[in-house]
Amino acid sequence: MTPRNLLAGLTVFAVAMTAAAALNVSSSGVIGGDDETEKGQGANLASSHGGVRADVDRPKPVILLYERDKRIHGLKPLQELVDKAPAGSVLKPPPGTYSGPVVVKKPLTIDGGGQVTIDAGDRGTVFSLEADGATLRGLRLTGSGGSHDTDDSCLDVRGNRNIIEDLTIDNCLFGIDLKQSNDNVVRGNRISSKPYDLGVRGDALRLWYSYRNRIENNQITDARDMVAWYSSNNVFRGNVGRRSRYSLHFMFANDNEVIDNRFYDNTVGIYLMYTERTNLRNNIVSHANGAAGMAVGFKESSDAIIEGNEFIYCAVGVGSDLSPFQPNTTIRFRNNRFSYNGIAVHFTSELGGNDFRNNVFEGNLTDVAQSGRGKEGLNRWRDNYWDNYQGFDRDRDGIGDTAHRYYAYADRLWIEMPTARFFKTAPVMELLDFLERLAPFSTPELQLEDDRPRFIKPDRIAS
Repeated sequence: MTPRNLLAGLTVFAVAMTAAAALNVSSSGVIGGDDETEKGQGANLASSHGGVRADVDRPKPVILLYERDKRIHGLKPLQELVDKAPAGSVLKPPPGTYSGPVVVKKPLTIDGGGQVTIDAGDRGTVFSLEADGATLRGLRLTGSGGSHDTDDSCLDVRGNRNIIEDLTIDNCLFGIDLKQSNDNVVRGNRISSKPYDLGVRGDALRLWYSYRNRIENNQITDARDMVAWYSSNNVFRGNVGRRSRYSLHFMFANDNEVIDNRFYDNTVGIYLMYTERTNLRNNIVSHANGAAGMAVGFKESSDAIIEGNEFIYCAVGVGSDLSPFQPNTTIRFRNNRFSYNGIAVHFTSELGGNDFRNNVFEGNLTDVAQSGRGKEGLNRWRDNYWDNYQGFDRDRDGIGDTAHRYYAYADRLWIEMPTARFFKTAPVMELLDFLERLAPFSTPELQLEDDRPRFIKPDRIAS
């Protein structure tokens, strides 16, 4: 072997050994062994079964007591009680207010009975749960810092199989932050952010590379977003969101379920971005208004089921951009109610693959608008109820005798030039639309055709 070949061989060997060593290093040392795999931390980080625990948090600064608000200077630190409690025990602190921060690294049940407050004095993170199998219940967490650089929050969760319930979280930048945390239950919590402008508040609840969590019956008000990024197989059920930006925002998050939620007065209800098989059932989204107002949005997402929902009084009921994105996939809309929206369904750069059946369209200014490079016929419409159907049901079978065809007349002005939407219901636009329908001076564009329109409006779908 020549010296050059020997050097090349040693180089390859060194690179291989370095890579092998890297696979066995975690934030705390060695992983990849049987013990860690049993904890759900030995799988690929990008898989839906859990991920390698990597040290992804920004370093938390050390904040001394004198740097915190004076209101907590005379309070007893809860950390003292946590340190004294044996692993697996139940800690019930005496009622009162305690100073933070608190870090829990062992399985404990901490039950405040609704009478215990932990206050971090407006600096840093209030509570860090870095254990598996713990329970936090009946606590009030308040007074985090306001730094986005260090993700100041009321509760950081960095563990699996924990229960977080009946907490009151207020005056915190971020609410509950789960990173690489699986199989947790987050339920019955009341979460609000700091009184900042909407865009600079923190997320009320955030999942990042976290799987199989149950987010149930939480109340979120005056926060920024609830987000699930790179997080799959989670269930969001029975939550109520008010006066935030995104009620629920998915990104690269597959196989999630969104069921029986109520979202009011948010800018956007539910947004699905680069996701697959995330299903929405029996939710109500209302008053998602403003320039970007939208009940449900799709961005390059595929294979979803949207069933039994109500989208009411929103600027746009459903906004779809390049969705479904994957070839030969379908987004199915079943038994939904689109009522009193500016635009019930708006397709931009529409490619087809959406299937609308048994939905109700009533009181919308515009039922369907297609812009971009889409064309009618790529989507399927059947057995929907349209309050502006201009036909009869002479055989009284509940189905219109003729197909429902929906055309764009003067609407084409604002569909092709979004800035003109401001004048959408102005008298001059209404006059133009009337003249177009009376004696078209351009060919109207067919937006949809439902060959079996319902003649009788079905009963209310969601409750």
